[in-house]
Amino acid sequence: MELSGPGLRTGLMDALREAVRTGRLAPGTRLPSSRTLAADLGVARNTVADAYAELVAEGWLTAKQGSGTRVARRAAPRTRAPGGPPVRPNSRLPAHNLRAGSPDLSSFPRGEWLASARRALAAAPHDAFDYGDQRGRVELRTVLADYLARTRGVYADPERVVLCSGFVHGLTLMAQVLADRRGRAGARGGTKTGAKGGTKARAVAVESYGLGFHRDLLTAAGLRTPALPIDGLGTRTEELTSGAGELRGVDAVLTTPAHQFPTGAALHPDRRAAVVDWARGAGGLILEDDYDGEFRYDRQPVGALQGLDPERVVYMGTASKSLAPGLRLAWMVLPKALVGEVIEAKGDVAAVPSAMDQLTLAEFMTSGGYDRHVRSMRLRYRRRRDQLVEALAEHAPESRVTGIAAGLHAVVELPPGTDERTAIQAAAWQGLAIQGLSAFRHPSVPPGHDALVVGYGAPTDSAWAGALDALCRVLP
Repeated sequence: MELSGPGLRTGLMDALREAVRTGRLAPGTRLPSSRTLAADLGVARNTVADAYAELVAEGWLTAKQGSGTRVARRAAPRTRAPGGPPVRPNSRLPAHNLRAGSPDLSSFPRGEWLASARRALAAAPHDAFDYGDQRGRVELRTVLADYLARTRGVYADPERVVLCSGFVHGLTLMAQVLADRRGRAGARGGTKTGAKGGTKARAVAVESYGLGFHRDLLTAAGLRTPALPIDGLGTRTEELTSGAGELRGVDAVLTTPAHQFPTGAALHPDRRAAVVDWARGAGGLILEDDYDGEFRYDRQPVGALQGLDPERVVYMGTASKSLAPGLRLAWMVLPKALVGEVIEAKGDVAAVPSAMDQLTLAEFMTSGGYDRHVRSMRLRYRRRRDQLVEALAEHAPESRVTGIAAGLHAVVELPPGTDERTAIQAAAWQGLAIQGLSAFRHPSVPPGHDALVVGYGAPTDSAWAGALDALCRVLP
């Protein structure tokens, strides 16, 4: 929310009036408490309380004991600008981001990060300002090895840790390594050939629901991406052993075993064992995307698959969900035989994240700041998840909420007769940016049930109540 005008109170009032006029704040929307909004905006609580009181007096808002402050029912949005075309509520930027995978950026621990940066800079050796090791700073690789072993059950020797500029960078490197292996095998005459005698592209099996741009990265490297089906027990990894149909010739599998994205299922122990057995027997690789493994709410986090066989699993983690995607800090823990190939694929050392950011994260983790931040965010996200489940049980009882044991999103299965596309359009009119489950479906997979993937991580604390109210108005 942008504040303008001669004073903060006036600016806040103007911003709220404009949000109501344009439909960004719909009638009945519950506003954050004066304390919460003041904390988010960095102003005095009295400034917000006075603005609320004056808008109540003007009729824009209502305030009732036990119900909080809400947009007045009679404060209808303006539907037509004088002398101009109709104003659609979704013609502006969405008021609330409920897309899956986005953390609360307002909660980034700026103070502790700054303190860690100062300590890291003061203690940095001279060689930290050189190009450095292509694997990344040894200080961070060492701290990560200890942290991942302690919290995720990963076997992580620092020599096997390679730092990347985000998960996509790491996946791109692995795609290049797999494609290069195909080329070398072809030069030796070891690849299979099709009916016309050409080299058959190697394949990386992917989950039937996942991020399309991850599949695109693999495809761009010349790799096929056949789909593995998913059910309530997670990805059906046992189908890899059959090697039938599109799964014939698969060399690797990209999977999210701790919390399948986006359905939310945890991979069943039997299927964890099955995919490791397949990798051992077929000489294959498992690319483990542990994108939000630290955020599990109902029991202890499921340990990483990598611990079952460090020589067959590439563990891939990131600070994007726990801290912020803008840091561009991610890591891979590699089988020993792959380290050299990945470093060769990396090539230019400019692809390594900033040395000072690496040293700052190492100091932040060593000081205990990272653990404290993750614990705090786990409690915050769990509270939001619980509020989401409670609100939908009250206002949309025919909708079923699944995939809520971990992460920053939930899947809301729509009742029969409710179309996913219609629900997304209705959400846009309420100022909600949200995705349907079909947006993540593999092109070869037939349509499934209609559902929304609701991310509850991105809104600030002050915006969450309004976003939840708007979502409840969308669902039948």
